[in-house]
Amino acid sequence: MANQLIVALLMVMLTALIHGAGLLGMGRALGIERNLETRVCVDFSTLRGMLIELGLVLAIFALHFLQISLYALLYYVVGALPTAAKSLYFSMITYGTIGYDDQDMVGTYQLVAAVEGINGILLLGWSTAFLVTTVSRISRHGG
Repeated sequence: MANQLIVALLMVMLTALIHGAGLLGMGRALGIERNLETRVCVDFSTLRGMLIELGLVLAIFALHFLQISLYALLYYVVGALPTAAKSLYFSMITYGTIGYDDQDMVGTYQLVAAVEGINGILLLGWSTAFLVTTVSRISRHGG
């Protein structure tokens, strides 16, 4: 059990670092750290604004997919699940806490999967907060 907790903790730290770096990079790319006087405002009712918002959502989605893939890789490499496809599917629905019958999983990694669910919810919440804050900071009406 201690080994499972150590692996789970390492995965939480790795994904949190990746997530933080990814969100920081997105924020810098959008210039949300600039002063109000120099910040570029975006009207999200225009095509340009909608494309910026869509790009932001897709970048966040890609960031989560990377983290899901890391968990899937772990499950596959250690033999917790029999195939890469099963590992990816299991990781994706665990990360989003959709739920899945984990009877195919080797029992020693069930605790890691449980922590992945908690980790996923925290990272999804962090992304939601980032998205709402970013859109309000760079919109004409929120800045």
